[in-house]
Amino acid sequence: MSELITLVPAALAGGVLGAGFFGGLWWTVTRAVSSPAPAVWFLVSMLLRTGVALAGFYFVAQGDWTRLLACLAGFLAARAAVTRLTRPAEEKPHRLAEEVGREP
Repeated sequence: MSELITLVPAALAGGVLGAGFFGGLWWTVTRAVSSPAPAVWFLVSMLLRTGVALAGFYFVAQGDWTRLLACLAGFLAARAAVTRLTRPAEEKPHRLAEEVGREP
């Protein structure tokens, strides 16, 4: 039970880190497409997002590999959530088409 108390916050922290990382990536792509200097956007964004994520993993893990794995699981769950939430509207299937089992 005491291990669960340390793993749940680690997984939640990983979810926050993942939401920030992948949400920041989505935000960067939407801004850089119309920018006159997209390479700068991508480079700065990558360095910032990676630095924050690595620092977060370091502080969450604190030398314990089980907390590191819990944090990674939360990070990957956030990736799935952000990917699903940021899909373009035309790629999202209609609810009725899902129930019937075919696309419109």
